[in-house]
Amino acid sequence: MSLTRRSILVPALGALAGPLLPRLAHAGAQVEEPLADAVRTALTSAVAHGAPPVPVFGDIEARLKYLRWLGAMSHKLKARKADWDERREFLQTVWYESRRAGLDTGLVLGLIQVESAFRKFAVSPVGARGYMQVMPFWTRVIGNGDASSLFHMQTNLRFGCVILRHYLDREAGDLYFALGRYNGSRGRPAYPNAVFRAAKHWEWADPERVPGA
Repeated sequence: MSLTRRSILVPALGALAGPLLPRLAHAGAQVEEPLADAVRTALTSAVAHGAPPVPVFGDIEARLKYLRWLGAMSHKLKARKADWDERREFLQTVWYESRRAGLDTGLVLGLIQVESAFRKFAVSPVGARGYMQVMPFWTRVIGNGDASSLFHMQTNLRFGCVILRHYLDREAGDLYFALGRYNGSRGRPAYPNAVFRAAKHWEWADPERVPGA
């Protein structure tokens, strides 16, 4: 999927750090803004916990396509996550959460690269946490108030994808401004351009796809 300033994406449906010390990230700061009750309720529902299912596909070709994607992304991610099981679980969850939120998976991987360099326990100077550098106030606004949960992989990816979807809807599909809002730098080009560049590395074209199909 080619990403441009005005990309319109598909509409969405409706652990603690342990022994590892958090590592600083150099992310911006999402700004806490008033939310209408209906929006707050929708976002709260959207982040409600639910383990991602093992992918289930309607036909063998869809499953094989996913496995080809997983293999290609795993190869690219290997230098950052050496353990295969960790890589597989991470990529499966990114795939699930991005699709659940109606986001391009390559874009989400690019955002994670820029925000945290794929570091689960990254912490920014302003307190944003985890892979997608989610600000702790979001757990109070639409979660259970436990900011430490943002170091849990699926929780962090769920919050990050739901928040980006929210900003994209607020910006009427303008990905450039949605990314700026996500970073707390709306209107300034450095951050969205960095995400667009990173996302190109995670673009994937199925080598088995029949032209014109």
